[in-house]
Amino acid sequence: MWEQIRSNRRRSAFVVTALGVLLAAIGAALGVLFGGGRAEAVLLGGGIALAVWFVMWLTSIQRGDDIMLGIAGARQIEKQDHPQLFNVVEEMTIASSLGKMPRVFIVDDPSPNAFAVGRDPDRAAVAVTTGLLEILDRNELQGVVAHEIGHIKNRDVALMTTAGIMLGAIVLLAEIGARSLWYGGAARRSRSSSRDGSQAWVVVIAVVVVVLTPILAQLLYFALSRKREYLADASGALFTRYPEGLASALSKLGGSHIAQADKSKVTAPMYIVRPLTEDRPRKLTAAFSTHPPLEARIRILRKMGGGAGLDAYEQAYRETLGKPHGVIGARSLVGNAIGVEAAPRSADATDSRHRARAASDAFLSASGYDRRTCTRCGAIHKIPPNLRNRIDRCTRCKGALSAPATNER
Repeated sequence: MWEQIRSNRRRSAFVVTALGVLLAAIGAALGVLFGGGRAEAVLLGGGIALAVWFVMWLTSIQRGDDIMLGIAGARQIEKQDHPQLFNVVEEMTIASSLGKMPRVFIVDDPSPNAFAVGRDPDRAAVAVTTGLLEILDRNELQGVVAHEIGHIKNRDVALMTTAGIMLGAIVLLAEIGARSLWYGGAARRSRSSSRDGSQAWVVVIAVVVVVLTPILAQLLYFALSRKREYLADASGALFTRYPEGLASALSKLGGSHIAQADKSKVTAPMYIVRPLTEDRPRKLTAAFSTHPPLEARIRILRKMGGGAGLDAYEQAYRETLGKPHGVIGARSLVGNAIGVEAAPRSADATDSRHRARAASDAFLSASGYDRRTCTRCGAIHKIPPNLRNRIDRCTRCKGALSAPATNER
């Protein structure tokens, strides 16, 4: 979808510029509150904010993906840790002609979800939660992974990583301003430092800017994630040639009532479905929704019928939402994106308990745990890194444990 790639590059430039303006505005507002409205304080505050903007932009280019993965608590795994997940990522990398396989991560979270990060396909990563690995069969997991690789292929992750880092800076400065108003009385100091009340309106504007700027930034950030989800769904159906796999996965994810551990507003739009948190209702207004309606996404996929190409998705999108214009660019509807038929799949009968155990073992292995077996009773011990050299006997029968596995990471 080269049209989407070009559009994302334009929007990346717009987002960086717009968020930079918002950062400068909130920096100037903090200069008013802390500097008594003096012109030099306002300029200093705006200058500091722009410096923060520049540093955060450079950070998003160099290490934005690692920051997002760190916020989510993700751990990188290798093929021996979870062969099925690794194989699915390999298959979808080949199907999408991505070129380089993304790194694979697991998040220890019972809430089912997944996301992708990376500046470009050469530095990309796909992360899934243990909850997702537990409830999805192989066909459904393949649909979710294909959706995330669609984000990478369309260069969505570069746009969202940049915007997410910038939003984080704005939220941080807004929090400083709000706390100074609440606890430090910055507005009172700024008013008292003025020789008269003529500058009171400047302080009022500064307070309004501190309050509204993070809201505007979040609206801008959230709006970016909606259309891209439809495009990634279309890519997922195309790569797997099995739209029902992704539709079934989204249905299961939407039916989950488990609150997600990652409650960050920065990472929320990165996930395949909006994270459910305990402190926020499930139904939000359209303006603040990070994702398009899940029911609409599922209906579109299931309305594709026997097709799996971009043309089938485009037609289903228009018919389901009743819109005259589709979501896929006209020039993208060429070549193998036209007339691709859906491929039938056999059911995966793997037990959910087995999937949950495999997901947990993979995360523990990625976290440095050592898996050792008792030579007498066969009990399996999962030993944390700090106790690896201190435990050599079975806790059940006191038999000797197998030799420590070499786990080079």
